[in-house]
Order: sequence, then structure tokens, then C-alpha cells
Amino acid sequence: MPKYRIIVDLSDRTLYLLSGDEVVRSFPVGVGKMLTKTPTGEYTIINKHPNPGGPFGVLWMGLSKPHYGIHGTNDPSSIGKEVSHGCIRMHNDDVLTLSSLVPIGTRVTIRT
Repeated sequence: MPKYRIIVDLSDRTLYLLSGDEVVRSFPVGVGKMLTKTPTGEYTIINKHPNPGGPFGVLWMGLSKPHYGIHGTNDPSSIGKEVSHGCIRMHNDDVLTLSSLVPIGTRVTIRT
């Protein structure tokens, strides 16, 4: 099984899934708004919770930075925009696809 890592590029609002140095998938994301920017840095996925409900859509993947995660949404029109309280927001189908590929412990780099 390939060892994946994730890069979230805040400037182009895209999440990239890499195997080694090769991008194998990319997904559009919603990111933090001006007052609640998505934090940059190096993190890992520490848990996964299906059906968290409300604005988190069908799945929550928690990051090693408390209170931040990669999750689905109940508002698909928000994808591609600066709208969240700092989390990485994905289409529900996309977050399910991503979750099926990356295990807990996957490295997540968030950059501007």
C-alpha cells in the first residue's frame, strides 16, 4: 500500500494527495475565513469520525492541532471559498474518497 501524504495549499484552495513526490489526486476545498484562518504547519491525522453531523458533513478527520480537521460539509457551495472557522472543508464524496486512502497518522502539510 502506498504511503500517502497530504498538502493543503491555501492560496489555490486545493488539497493534494501525494505518493512520494507525485500528486495522485487533488480536491477543491473551503478554508478558513479572514478572522479564523486555517493554521499553516505540519500536522497528522489523529482520528476519524463518521457522520459527525451539522456543518461537518459525512466525515471528520481530526488533525494533531486540537479543534482542527478535514471534513465534509452540509453546504457544498462553500467549497473553494474562505468560509470556515479554520478547518479544511471538502465535498462529502471527496472526503469519503480521501479517508478511504489515508490512514490515521498520515502527514498533513498546510501552506500558503
